[in-house]
Amino acid sequence: MTTDTTAVPTLDLGPQTLIVARLAEGVREEQLVHGTPCPGCAVRNMLGHLTGLSVAFRDAARKDLGPTTDTPPDAAAPDIGPGWRAELAKALDELADAWRDPAAWTGMTRAGGVDLPGAVAGAVVADELVIHGWDLARATGQEYTPDPAALTAAHGFLAAAAAEGEPGSGVFGPVVPVPHDAPLLDRALGLSGRAPGWKP
Repeated sequence: MTTDTTAVPTLDLGPQTLIVARLAEGVREEQLVHGTPCPGCAVRNMLGHLTGLSVAFRDAARKDLGPTTDTPPDAAAPDIGPGWRAELAKALDELADAWRDPAAWTGMTRAGGVDLPGAVAGAVVADELVIHGWDLARATGQEYTPDPAALTAAHGFLAAAAAEGEPGSGVFGPVVPVPHDAPLLDRALGLSGRAPGWKP
């Protein structure tokens, strides 16, 4: 990924990780098997993915490269164990803390088995937290307002990635057309291949 992130500032991921943690805490046990906007991904898989990516990008920020940063994100369907609530909350907290170090945003690092600049990795994890926060909220019927700074970073990353690829393609699949005057979250969702009006 060579996406230019010169317009993406260093940001505090803490507000967005707190939002995701609150959404996860609001998930009821019977909702774990419900579908999400990600095809073939149930709520439990989304929670497992959020836990795994939080650990991977925590280590990417620390430049602590190894198994957590080398495993491709689609290597296996993520899932959760009995202690998933505490595990996810801890991982999100550690993720935010790791990216508060200015060094995390400099130099090279690795995530998902891909070497990339620290600033790009920061933009990627902001995107993951914003978009998957929406996925989780929609699948479980919760209200969702992402952190404005994280949303701006996520949209910037997605827009730059879409501009680099084939027309109509995005990082995560075909771009869903959204009106130019739509809210920023809707435009980011469209760039991520999601229909903003998705319902369970």
